[in-house]
Amino acid sequence: MAGGFIESGSMEKNYPGKLTWRAFMTCFVAAFGGLIFGYDLGISGGVTSMDSFLEKFFPKVYEKENNIKPSDDQYCTFNNQTLTLFTSSLYLAALVASWFASSITRLFGRRPTMIIGGFLFLIGALLNAFAQNVWMLIVGRMLLGFGIGCANQSVPIYVSEVAPYKYRGALNMMFQLAITIGIFVANLLNYIFAKMENGEGWRYSLGFAGVPAIMIIIGAWFLPDSPSSLIERGLDENAKIELIKIRGTTDVDEEFKDLVAASESSKKVKHPWLSLLKRQYRPQLTFAIAIPFFQQLTGMNVIVFYAPVLFKTIGFGATASLMSAMITGGCNALATLVSIFTVDKFGRRTLFLEGGIQMFFCQIMIMIAIWWKFGVNGNPGILPEWYAIVVVCGICVYVAGFAWSWGPLGWLVPSEIFPLEVRSAAQSINVSVNMIFTFIIAQIFTTMLCHMKFGLFAFFAFFVMVMSFFIWRLLPETKGVPIEEMHIVWQSHPFWKKFVKPIDAGNNREEC
Repeated sequence: MAGGFIESGSMEKNYPGKLTWRAFMTCFVAAFGGLIFGYDLGISGGVTSMDSFLEKFFPKVYEKENNIKPSDDQYCTFNNQTLTLFTSSLYLAALVASWFASSITRLFGRRPTMIIGGFLFLIGALLNAFAQNVWMLIVGRMLLGFGIGCANQSVPIYVSEVAPYKYRGALNMMFQLAITIGIFVANLLNYIFAKMENGEGWRYSLGFAGVPAIMIIIGAWFLPDSPSSLIERGLDENAKIELIKIRGTTDVDEEFKDLVAASESSKKVKHPWLSLLKRQYRPQLTFAIAIPFFQQLTGMNVIVFYAPVLFKTIGFGATASLMSAMITGGCNALATLVSIFTVDKFGRRTLFLEGGIQMFFCQIMIMIAIWWKFGVNGNPGILPEWYAIVVVCGICVYVAGFAWSWGPLGWLVPSEIFPLEVRSAAQSINVSVNMIFTFIIAQIFTTMLCHMKFGLFAFFAFFVMVMSFFIWRLLPETKGVPIEEMHIVWQSHPFWKKFVKPIDAGNNREEC
């Protein structure tokens, strides 16, 4: 067991059933929740690089950008805290929404949370599209954030509960695939709308966020409840009927019995938030906090949020920067397909570690390229074509590494490792940590770029190295383990086993 690795194949519990069309379509439709998150991630950076948008809402940035002198520091062109608040305010709202969404998810099911999230996102999109001043932009962004908080809290849990355990990784990663598709579509629309002669293209970019919102509202409306959610709300017969439908067999007694047992155990937990602090949940809670924390410190969201701004900062023209962002967005979506086809074959740990190594070397390469051309003063002169190609290719390889590792696994692993009694509360912790650090990175990126310059990429490379070591030493393999049997991987781990007491028929998740 090198580095804490545990092969899960020996502990598989072979529930009958197969990957049915109903299970696939249910997970596919639920993954629409990722579209609203991805579209917003991709749209904000492109909009904030459009001159017409900057001139209307952030005239100081527009003036600074268009009157830059050869001797000026290019790294600091977009260093404006109000401008970054336009991007980052959404994630504070998502943080708050995830707390309330936990209670809704637990009491009324996963579907209502998705529907509420879709409506909030739709209202926010409309407010942004018709914005006349900065406060309308910020309020609209906060409503978008409330919608994203609801979707991110409910969708990964729902998919993990509905998917057959042998395909849970691939089906759950459709959520991340939807995020990457949303990013790519947003980049594509930014490129198209930026060319509108009336200068109102940014309104269309922001307003089209209503399309994925409508998709999740309609899709969630027709989704069935997950068996775990039905049992949790006392609808055992309905749960068994639904389990038979999504598994494609009537031989579901063993899985149903385990789900009921987990639900009975969860009913003993009156305060799931306080229960999360118990010793037996410490391994899972560690990863629910550490994984989203490290995910943000890969630097990926800097690329996603500010790709056009970043490319523009290092000397690309306005149209070229949007085109480059579209290329990296396409790489992101295509690379996510790799994780869907490999995660249940090679496992979570393998993808985490390979992606970490790939991102580390790409960060170093990008840092050297920017340092070589810009130095400390940020004065590049004329950028040759080959340099632009090298930078874009380096960022594409980096994005691919994230897209088949820390991107999808950052949502998959925390959603599958917690028992039912604390699952909703734990997912809120996962979303909250993700949103807190997404907000921080989004808010301070332009300031960090201004002061740290090319060293910013060394900063992210360092954390990629640290988090890869963390995964290697402490994360057990969860591939092929039924979600209600997940406690076994912690009991077998050389470090975490001292926190988790073995569970038997007379001892259901009692505190160690």
